[in-house]
Amino acid sequence: MIKELILIFLIVPSVVFSQFKNIKVNSISNSPNEVSIAINPKHPNNIISGANLNNYYYSFDRGNTWVNKEITDMQNGVWGDPVLIFDVNGSAYFFHLSRPSNPQWIDRIVCQRSTDGGMTYENPGTYMGLNPPKKQDKPWACVDFTDSKWRNNIYVTWTQFDAYDSHNPKDESNIHFSFSSNSGKSWSEALRINQISGDCVDSSNTTEGAVPCVGPNGEIYVSWSAHDKLYFDRSTDGGESWLENDIVAGSQYGGWVYDIEGIFRCNGLPITQCDISNSPYKGTIYINYSDRRNGENDVDIFMIKSADGGNTWSGAIRINDDPVGNGKQQFMSWMSVDPLTGSINILYYDRRDHSDLNTDVYLARSTDGGETFLNTRISEEPFVPVKSVFFGDYIGVNSLNDFTACAWQRFDKGKLSIIYAGNQF
Repeated sequence: MIKELILIFLIVPSVVFSQFKNIKVNSISNSPNEVSIAINPKHPNNIISGANLNNYYYSFDRGNTWVNKEITDMQNGVWGDPVLIFDVNGSAYFFHLSRPSNPQWIDRIVCQRSTDGGMTYENPGTYMGLNPPKKQDKPWACVDFTDSKWRNNIYVTWTQFDAYDSHNPKDESNIHFSFSSNSGKSWSEALRINQISGDCVDSSNTTEGAVPCVGPNGEIYVSWSAHDKLYFDRSTDGGESWLENDIVAGSQYGGWVYDIEGIFRCNGLPITQCDISNSPYKGTIYINYSDRRNGENDVDIFMIKSADGGNTWSGAIRINDDPVGNGKQQFMSWMSVDPLTGSINILYYDRRDHSDLNTDVYLARSTDGGETFLNTRISEEPFVPVKSVFFGDYIGVNSLNDFTACAWQRFDKGKLSIIYAGNQF
């Protein structure tokens, strides 16, 4: 019996560790960061990813091997903020900022479609939000996978700046929305959906972080951050109309911009997701973010949730499970709610195990509607970032049928790289 227990003890750690085998995605050393990742719902072994400024990656063996390419757009140009999604039919979409040949930098949000699993993308792409001289920044996109009449609609939200990086109090930032009902061939006229504007400084009083998601009956939900608050809005008619007044879903102590030692810049922008599965928590809306309520040097990861369509919200649920107030930083999270099982998966950087700038990556997972989370370190080795190197503003996680695909950037020997880890729970 003792020998059997010893054998189990020796075997289990290696099994647990192998669940999160770290695989380097990029073979091109061009400082990739801000990684987005998506699983093909029609062919789950097909996973796509993208990173600044113009990198895209694809795999047909669940992320064990990757092909690297660079996306181009002969008309609109490519200028980062990659967002990758799949639609109901397995077509892939790469959204990004623009860099056309004319002087109007980031003047629109661009969409390029792929019908071959992310191997090639249409060139030129289509676009939305063109409104010169105003700037269009920080997009995110989602698809309606429900059986509503809007099934397979694509929804995009982003921030429009009157004048990017302006300190003029007359210049505003606002949240805009557009949709496509024809697989990204064309886009609706951009619609402002927020009531309370922000400034254009690109800081905590700027409206940023609009990530849309779809509810079980085709509702569109989105939240964003500004003025140390989390704002929420919804549409129940495919995006034609929105709430007359933004709902304040929660407070974000210290705002969405915060400083992390060794990181060029960092943010706690919200990620909005909804459970569309047949789990007991179907219809629950979740907003994941980070803030400094426990101290300037003790950033933590949080989540709030709503079971009534966003009318009322829970208090903040702390996701990282190290001791409160221990001065250890957790930052730059991203969330995916599994559309088939309802599991909540939150990926983030974590320094709980170190007394210096060594940084790990953790995955927090909940299968009970966010009541409890299991935190697991999934990076095989820590890394040390440096302040002088732009590290990006987000990382990526996507979950489908309890397979979770994670991607993040790390810094080693003066170079940024993209790391992938996938696991079937």
